Amino acid sequence: MGADLIEKTERYGRMLSSALDIVQRTPQESASWSSAADECIQMAQAYLSDGEDFHKKGDYVNSLAAFSYGHGWLDAGVRFGLFLVPEDTDLFTV
Repeated sequence: MGADLIEKTERYGRMLSSALDIVQRTPQESASWSSAADECIQMAQAYLSDGEDFHKKGDYVNSLAAFSYGHGWLDAGVRFGLFLVPEDTDLFTV
């Protein structure tokens, strides 16, 4: 296991944590859109927690996967208009 995997895992953990800190829910009229935004945030938080647990156990592959999946939930939410993010951020694919 190379240092690159450990560094990348830690970087992705920081990215997911930062992304959770900056997303803001878009005001939506529809309850279904509101619940979709809630689900994206809950899933991202759960994957962050899982990733941290894997990291503590030295399981960097599963930790990286968890951080990546969590970020994917937020990124999809941004893409679908569930969240607002600052225009100058490079954490999302918008």
